[in-house]
Amino acid sequence: MVLPATRARFVFSARSDVGRERKVNEDSFLAQAPVFLVADGMGGHAQGDVASQTVVRVFEEHIACDAPSTPERVLDAIHSSNDAVRDLSAVDDYGTAVSGTTLSGIAFVDAGDDVGFHWMAFNVGDSRVYTWDGHTLAQLSVDHSAVQEMVDAGLISSDEAEQHPERNVITRAIGADESVDADVWLLPASGRHTFLICSDGLTKELGAAEIAKILASYDGDSLPSRSRADVLVDAALAHGGHDNVTVVYVESELGNPEQDDTADTGEAARHR
Repeated sequence: MVLPATRARFVFSARSDVGRERKVNEDSFLAQAPVFLVADGMGGHAQGDVASQTVVRVFEEHIACDAPSTPERVLDAIHSSNDAVRDLSAVDDYGTAVSGTTLSGIAFVDAGDDVGFHWMAFNVGDSRVYTWDGHTLAQLSVDHSAVQEMVDAGLISSDEAEQHPERNVITRAIGADESVDADVWLLPASGRHTFLICSDGLTKELGAAEIAKILASYDGDSLPSRSRADVLVDAALAHGGHDNVTVVYVESELGNPEQDDTADTGEAARHR
């Protein structure tokens, strides 16, 4: 992506798998500069797969490819996604059933002349956005879940939350309410950044330390046909694959406009 006085380079991979126990993949993803996201349809609700696909469609309609977006457009896409998913509940065949989905992702945005290019991270629900610096995997997003509220209140530890019987109860979702309250963060985009976006099908099977170990040991030269997303999804499946699992891995660099801007998508089918 060529920008005034600089160039943005993106290298990314993405994969979604139905897992070993589910019959329907309710996860969807979008991996297309300038936006990368994961949506996990709410299990037990009507049309979870359609809900997550609807979010992807709305973002594709609202945000142009291969150009920086703006924070306002991203927020508009989030709110329009909420409206579109709520419309599913009004027209489905399930009576009063509610359609819903999580939404987590990042978008490359131009925040204005005085601010410049940023990564805008956003989150609704318990899909996650992580940063990775080659050594440390840090969760950027905050889960909107019952157990996270217990952790924040000091009632249980983070380790206890991983095994708590209410760990699947989320407190915010796209389509659940008339208005949506998304968490957002702006990170200056200068230099290099690496992000991991995933549904909870990954984090239910692998802890942060295990994910970091896999990323640190990845060797693209010895695994030319398998991306980091492939390796992480395969690891989650090997640990049981009890849920749908989706991973989007993104590397970015803002640099000299004369540098090569080739991007390797490594992208698999949206539903597998």
